Amino acid sequence: QVPLVESGGGSVQAGGSLRLPCAASGYVLNYYCLAWFRQAPGKEREGIASTGGDGSTVYAESGKGRVIVSRDNVKGSMALQMDNLKPEDSGVYYCAAAPGWVPSLRPRDYSIWGQGTQVTVSS
Repeated sequence: QVPLVESGGGSVQAGGSLRLPCAASGYVLNYYCLAWFRQAPGKEREGIASTGGDGSTVYAESGKGRVIVSRDNVKGSMALQMDNLKPEDSGVYYCAAAPGWVPSLRPRDYSIWGQGTQVTVSS
């Protein structure tokens, strides 16, 4: 298991920015696919961005041009930079990991999850 711990959530006004770090304590993530998911109240968990073991990335349409996912395999960390935030970006954000090279935005592809961090965007 690769414990994951998110941070950086909070409240921000529409148009603002947030950076969400995720730390994988004590492990090197070279061979893991990593992703960020969001879950709003009453809605299913949805993929926002993913980076594969080879460094490739994939983004959901909702975040293209506004979010950037990054990873540091040596430090065992990843991050989600979100700009021009909108109220519909609000929710609990989770980082997730799974062995593999190909990025994926499907929750069922991931077996390792963080505890989540709340993001609230006000209009």
